[in-house]
Amino acid sequence: MKKIIIFLCTGLLFCVSTWAQGTCFLAKENQTVLKREGNDCDQRYSPASTFKIALSLMGFDSGILKDELHPEWPYKKEYELYLNVWKYPQNPHTWIRDSCVWYSQALTRQLGMKRFKGYVDAFHYGNQDVSGDKGQNNGLTHAWLSSSLSISPTEQIQFLQKIIYKKLPVSQKAYTMTKNIMYIQELPGGWKLYGKTGTGQQLTKDKSQKLPLQHGWFVGWIEKDERVITFAKHIADSKENTTFASFRAKNDTLIQLFNLINELEK
Repeated sequence: MKKIIIFLCTGLLFCVSTWAQGTCFLAKENQTVLKREGNDCDQRYSPASTFKIALSLMGFDSGILKDELHPEWPYKKEYELYLNVWKYPQNPHTWIRDSCVWYSQALTRQLGMKRFKGYVDAFHYGNQDVSGDKGQNNGLTHAWLSSSLSISPTEQIQFLQKIIYKKLPVSQKAYTMTKNIMYIQELPGGWKLYGKTGTGQQLTKDKSQKLPLQHGWFVGWIEKDERVITFAKHIADSKENTTFASFRAKNDTLIQLFNLINELEK
């Protein structure tokens, strides 16, 4: 049965990847790179909703976020709405689960630009540019949304390892709560999966315009006992596609993680 599953997954992986012009999959344990696949691992892209990992650390460290279920904030009509589920009150758990943009923006407004920028700099997150869209002065609420802030898959791994090894200037509570709300599921062999997806639009080189092409992320880590393996998956589409790039990136990654676990469990 395992061989059949791997065969089917490999076929799906081929189908998913053919949409992408730039791809990267990285997996790293401690200082050992277990997997480095694709041609795009050092290219920076908007973090999109993977930035919620950083925002969670900021929110819990600052005390704005209290625990997995608090604070619960109501939806307001002026908020941008891309998914119907965002119409309902959100808490830190549902914010990550449903990838709610307006909750992120409500959080950064409470942080204010000085603290927000301070955290991004202290985290050495990507290019650290939170200026936002050119001429719009909207960095506090939009910098990570196909805008000025960008990060590469390699840098995503570096950031995730800082979380794993507690190398960021945040509280223990911030680490614990962020990990709790990032939990997704248990994988074969008893490995636990933590992660976050993200979808955005590709930009022109000068970042002045958004292109009708998606890019997508799935980043996080798997752990079992004392072992922790960080991963970062990114795809950049070469043609328009109606399926969220983040969904395709996650599907790709699950297949690659299953294969990696098979190797580790031999």
